Amino acid sequence: MNTTSALDAQSLKTFRKNLRESSLAVREAMDTADRDARANRIVQRLAPVIDAIAPRILSFCWPFRGEVDVRAIVTDWLARDATHRACLPVVMAPRTPMSFRRWYPGCELREDTYAIPIPVNEEIVVPDCLILPLVAFDEAGYRLGYGAGYFDRTIEAIAKAGSVPVVIGIGYECVRVPTIHPQPYDAPLDWLITEDAVFRRDGATMRTVESG
Repeated sequence: MNTTSALDAQSLKTFRKNLRESSLAVREAMDTADRDARANRIVQRLAPVIDAIAPRILSFCWPFRGEVDVRAIVTDWLARDATHRACLPVVMAPRTPMSFRRWYPGCELREDTYAIPIPVNEEIVVPDCLILPLVAFDEAGYRLGYGAGYFDRTIEAIAKAGSVPVVIGIGYECVRVPTIHPQPYDAPLDWLITEDAVFRRDGATMRTVESG
């Protein structure tokens, strides 16, 4: 269930723009050793969550601008079962749902228009679980991304096609906010993992399932 913000459209746009800029600045200003240590704790919490969900096709994002790097854990997950598939999101056109191309260690990559590596000539797949980085997130389990709306459109498109993916958000506690003022088009997180805790959606709220 989504609680629609009372902000008007222009106020919402300004609020999110300012929050996005400030959250990215905080993340990128983190001491490298401290950020790496926090990212490692997130990755350690992520592994059992993936195992609990038991996806067949797992999507993740190539690390960008200080995001948590999950490539090692995805590589390990692939190595443990020959039926596992991993993929990376690919922007096909502005303001449209993304596609996902299969990824595996050593596959050929090229940079897209955002300078993010994507697989070249790999098969298109549909993930049943997505690991999403968080520019910011709120207490109700809604994420703020980079502002283009690609993941919200993509999650909606997958669901409309008949397969609702499990969405895991990963981010640092320093970019947690009381609310991002979620809108009806904002896709809620099913799981939320920070360096301090793991949360799982329970109706309209996020329930702590691990902390400390």
